[in-house]
Amino acid sequence: MKYMIASDLHGSAFYCRKMVEAYRREQADRLLLLGDILYHGPRNDLPKEYAPKDVISQLNEIKNEILCVRGNCDCEVDQMVLEFPILAETCILDLGERMVYATHGHVFHEKNLPMLKPGDILLHGHTHVPVCRAVEEIMIMNPGSLSIPKENSPHSYMTLENGVFTWKTLEDGNEFQIFTV
Repeated sequence: MKYMIASDLHGSAFYCRKMVEAYRREQADRLLLLGDILYHGPRNDLPKEYAPKDVISQLNEIKNEILCVRGNCDCEVDQMVLEFPILAETCILDLGERMVYATHGHVFHEKNLPMLKPGDILLHGHTHVPVCRAVEEIMIMNPGSLSIPKENSPHSYMTLENGVFTWKTLEDGNEFQIFTV
């Protein structure tokens, strides 16, 4: 099973198109979205081609391939127009010896860890910065942001296949970090 993992689209039709292109290029089986899909949020500038209705259409076309967790900018009215579940607070991926606890990151993050066993992985978005580091024997991972990257990071996403997490630039799919479970 190959996952493409992305976060913080914030209503950008431009970056949604790029994400769907990357998803197809990656030939992933599932797209895991870590929240903040349609709305840009009051602290962020408008992303390139801010057009939530276009994002809705693009994502609904691949609705059967999407797993999603709720971001702090996502709400019930968004669920009314998106044809795949977006309101779950978490998504759990079982990697055998390790568990991936996927969430948006506004509640659980490296300073407020959920109840995980040593070696488990907390996967979240929210900060718009790619991350891979250990905190208290828990791996913290963040794919960065598709549309509004911060701290001079690239527009980015991750893949997970055969226990290997790979961070890639959205524009061309170039790898810039790898972690093997």
